[in-house]
Amino acid sequence: MAQAAFAPEPAPQPTEPSFDVLRWRDEPWTAQLALDLLPETNGPKVEVLSGSVIVTPHAGIDHQSVERELPYLLHRAARRAGLWVYPEINVVSGKDLFIPDVAVLRSSGGGRSAVDIEQAVLLGEIVSPGNRRKDVIDRPREYAAAGVPFFLRVDLRNRVPTITLFELTDEGQYQPLSAAAAGSTFTMTRPFAFAVDPADLLDEEASEEGEGSPEKQEDAED
Repeated sequence: MAQAAFAPEPAPQPTEPSFDVLRWRDEPWTAQLALDLLPETNGPKVEVLSGSVIVTPHAGIDHQSVERELPYLLHRAARRAGLWVYPEINVVSGKDLFIPDVAVLRSSGGGRSAVDIEQAVLLGEIVSPGNRRKDVIDRPREYAAAGVPFFLRVDLRNRVPTITLFELTDEGQYQPLSAAAAGSTFTMTRPFAFAVDPADLLDEEASEEGEGSPEKQEDAED
């Protein structure tokens, strides 16, 4: 008597978003699948590129310092131009899911879990030592291919912050528009007016006790 062919048990289907799905799903991923099946997290970045899920831990403290200060300062300037700035939001580009360090949008992202890359006026990356190729070469190439008008890069090499703004050309490539290193003023006029000394984006104890600090000013007034 012939025996029935062995049928493997179906992969478990989580009842709610869970990272367990990464262990049993072996089909190509899309941005929408990641948003539907994976949980929201304040921990590692979870992105999708060319059908694969890419998980990266938080970068170093300097990176986090810049990511705290820069979007805040940019947002205050961008609002005067009717634009909105967010740190680390979900940006969908076709089947890919990106989480840029900084995103400048044409409209508010309030109430949404993700935005289409067509809403982005500028996307920015803070270069991490472990992801240098991604931040300097790969990611801007993806953003340019999607038609994002501006790309902003913050490089923290040797703890000397440098900011560079790039603009998309008619040939579909980014060309430098403005740049400055710590100790000088980075200035841009497009897509909105903004200026900052890159040195102000890093946390330094000495700066808190400098001549221009509120504490020093209060002592002088006394």
